[in-house]
Amino acid sequence: MSKVAQIEISAAEAAAEEISAYMAEQEKKSLLRFLTCGSVDDGKSTLIGRLLYDTKLIFEDQLAALTNDSRKHGTNGEDIDFALLVDGLEAEREQGITIDVAYRFFSTPKRKFIVADTPGHEQYTRNMATGASTADLAIVLVDARQGVLRQTRRHSFITSLLGIRNIVLAVNKIDLVDYSQEVFDKIVEDYQAFADNLGFNTIQAIPLSARYGDNVMGASDNLRWYKGPSLLEHLETVPLDQAKTERPFRFPVQFVNRPNLDFRGFAGTIASGSVAPGDEVVVAKSGKVSRVKRIVTWDGDLDRAGEGEAVTIVLDDEVEVSRGNMLVAPGARPEVADQFAARLVWFAEHALIPGRSYILRTETDQVTATIADLKHRIDINTFAEVAAKSLDLNEVGVCNISTQEPIVFDAYKSNRSTGSFILIDRLTNATVGAGMIDFALRRASNVHWQALDVDKASRTALNDQKPAVLWFTGLSGSGKSTVANLVEKRLSSLGKHTYILDGDNVRHGLNRDLGFTEEDRVENIRRVGEVAKLMVDAGLIVLVSFISPFRSERRMARELLGDGEFMEIFVDTPFEECARRDPKGLYAKALRGEIKNFTGVDSPYEVPENPELHLKTIGRTTEELASEVENLLAERGIIFNYDQSSWSI
Repeated sequence: MSKVAQIEISAAEAAAEEISAYMAEQEKKSLLRFLTCGSVDDGKSTLIGRLLYDTKLIFEDQLAALTNDSRKHGTNGEDIDFALLVDGLEAEREQGITIDVAYRFFSTPKRKFIVADTPGHEQYTRNMATGASTADLAIVLVDARQGVLRQTRRHSFITSLLGIRNIVLAVNKIDLVDYSQEVFDKIVEDYQAFADNLGFNTIQAIPLSARYGDNVMGASDNLRWYKGPSLLEHLETVPLDQAKTERPFRFPVQFVNRPNLDFRGFAGTIASGSVAPGDEVVVAKSGKVSRVKRIVTWDGDLDRAGEGEAVTIVLDDEVEVSRGNMLVAPGARPEVADQFAARLVWFAEHALIPGRSYILRTETDQVTATIADLKHRIDINTFAEVAAKSLDLNEVGVCNISTQEPIVFDAYKSNRSTGSFILIDRLTNATVGAGMIDFALRRASNVHWQALDVDKASRTALNDQKPAVLWFTGLSGSGKSTVANLVEKRLSSLGKHTYILDGDNVRHGLNRDLGFTEEDRVENIRRVGEVAKLMVDAGLIVLVSFISPFRSERRMARELLGDGEFMEIFVDTPFEECARRDPKGLYAKALRGEIKNFTGVDSPYEVPENPELHLKTIGRTTEELASEVENLLAERGIIFNYDQSSWSI
């Protein structure tokens, strides 16, 4: 081997050793996750850019690109605009705002950091909540010229909801008020006045200028009156949450790994606590007890694994565990319930409505859920509890939630990973809310299904028919009730056991307490869906004639029933024809403004996308329409061997 080759090998080995030493040193450092938040244009992105620049984590090519971008998009004249380091979207640069959450990593000799730059605009509050969900500390920026604003309060309240207990009140742009101590003290006083009740452990107020670096890395000569730490000094020394290491073991199962007959492991990421081979664990939903046999990783088995580690756990015996379940510590089990109280931040343009069905997703589980009761809304300015029937965009409320199946959870205050959830719109698949669970409702553990000897199958056999729901939907005056009534008469002539649930009739009794607001319409359909389900359980053919204007509620009714038991029938009559017929005089009143929330006039009707039957009524008789329904019933096996020509009812 030549001397040159030997030198190259030695250099490579030295470099590898140096890299290994550096990595080992980094692993020993503690990690602080924090976010910047506050109102629009308070300097959040500029502050992070300054931290990255001053900690020398910007490469020469990045600095050159930043200099060029500052000339094109910057707001600081000839100076570097540090905000452009994290405002990467073109729309962000053009408007000079943050839209998406930007995550950046940097480190100092004392600690590692992951920082989330979150948007200040009110319409992007959901993005801010995303950044706060994993943070240990929040830097709440306030423009020294503006003081504490509404969005400052909103973001502080959300950080409190999301379990952040350490706050830095960064009074930025202090240079624009001549480094005034009086201005700083007034802002601190205003902030403390509303934040004292938010449950923060520490609030460190720091005057600074992100643009010029005053009090960012070290003490500033322009702020000699300030005797506290600089921002970086505080970030390097603020105590981390030691309670994390004391939390009980939680292992949400994400995947059952079964590559062959000889191996069955449960893969996931440990949410809290730690575990070792030989430890006893409990399957949360079933209560079955087992023992850890192995902790498997790509790099080999582990003697112990802790929070944040992705592992595969092999148990001693073949207990049933599936995705959505959880392995937990025997002495500290989580809640398992289908009803619980929670605080909810609403993200959608369309309001939250109690009774509407959503998809609830936890770290590993996914179930159908309903907002059973909205207890109150929280006023962001006063933190007062305000009575409310719905939640609008960015509002925060306290509610009771009911899930179709029990889920496993802890209270959010004790475990953020297993106590949080999101709500997803069933039609658009958009995330519409984020929630923090407070506690299981006592009635959830007291109410159980009663085992009955006579079941649906027995009643179906007794009635000698296949039970089903025919759900007639359409505008008022479209002919739903007329068609449903004729179909029921024909079914009755065949000896079938039927019942009609008609919109007007039900409002005289079961739903007499409901009006016609969107919230009441949702509850109206929820109740009717539950009644229809009971009637199907009794073995009946149920004809439901309701406007039922919203797709989500019709889908909710469908999902209450078994496969093939729900048939949506769209009675399609144009608005103009319904208004011409106007059998009850309602269209005339609605068009004059005498009736509010009237479907088709000032309240929407969402046309069915894939109904089992689409009845176009123009130019057709009721008998023809009823015959189409009967053909559908024959195809689905609900009725047999009928002769339409003999039906002259």
